[in-house]
This record gives sequence, structure tokens and C-alpha cells, in this order.
Amino acid sequence: MKILLVVAGALVDADGRVLITQRPAGKQWAGKWEFPGGKIHAGETPEAALVRELREELSIDPCESCLQSFAFSSVSYPDFHLLLALYVCRQWDGIVRAAEGQALKWVKPDQLHHMQMPPADIPLAAEIRDRLRR
Repeated sequence: MKILLVVAGALVDADGRVLITQRPAGKQWAGKWEFPGGKIHAGETPEAALVRELREELSIDPCESCLQSFAFSSVSYPDFHLLLALYVCRQWDGIVRAAEGQALKWVKPDQLHHMQMPPADIPLAAEIRDRLRR
């Protein structure tokens, strides 16, 4: 079975809120909320992939050395197995904006369980809720 390596970022603002983005129409899990990120390309480290993805999706320049490895989830789908590594990011340059037209939402960690999320994001949301409480 093919293993798909994906990285995501939990951007945390000064008020302790976490950014989630909505999956666009036409993609698997369309309309669900997720942590921004994407696939790791061949030869890329997870951290470099996350920096690239956040630049592309959110028009920000995250501090690579500030990325904190946080948790991962491992989910089997019919055609592949997804391994999703989540990093926490508290520092970036620029203003977060939806560069790809996706909806954005800042939520408190204890509100994440109310959001409809893809299967791989659900356990990560629980980790954020449990470990990033204010």
C-alpha cells in the first residue's frame, strides 16, 4: 500500500487561537476544516515542506526554526495510507490570507471538536485541545 507523507501546521496567534482552513469544492473531504499544509515532495524535509505550503496557501513566511513538532496521525484509506505530521507555529512574517481562495477561521483549541474535520485531523485537534489550553 502506498504511504502518503503529509505535513500540517497549527498556527497559534497571540490570543491562543488556532487557524484552520476549509477544504475547497472538488477535493476529497470538501467543506471540512483542516490544519493547513500539504504533501512532502521527494527530497524535502517535513519542515521545508510546511514552510513551502504555508507560503503558498497563506502568503506568510513562517520561521522554520520555530516550528515545534507536536503530534502525528496515521490513517488508512482504501488506496493509500496517510501519515500526517503536525507542527505548532507561533511566529511568522506577513498577514495570514487565503492565497488559494479557501475559507479561514481562527478558533480556540477547546472549540476544535465542534468543527467537521477529515479523519486524519480529528485526533490532532484533540491533542491541540488537550495540550494547548489557556
